[in-house]
Amino acid sequence: MSEETTTTAAPATAKGAGANNEIRYLTPIAIETKKEKYCRFKKLGITYIDYKDADFLLRLVNEQGKILPRRLTGTSQKYQKKVAQAIKRSRHLALMPYVADMLK
Repeated sequence: MSEETTTTAAPATAKGAGANNEIRYLTPIAIETKKEKYCRFKKLGITYIDYKDADFLLRLVNEQGKILPRRLTGTSQKYQKKVAQAIKRSRHLALMPYVADMLK
């Protein structure tokens, strides 16, 4: 009998948890309005990306020191190549680290 009570109790808790999940999915999903991506370099009229400006370049890398991709920043392909080249030059001259733990 104890086995029967445990087996009946387990589906009841699973059903209760499933009901919570079903209720959660029945509510309307909150759709986040995404900001429109734009190239900050085109908008501000920047033509030259200075590799010596490490503070500016740090905004274009993540915490581990990886270069942020275009799909996240919205930078155009032309300027993304210039950004990558400037970051690489800055790293080569030791103005920026190649890898870092919690860079920001």
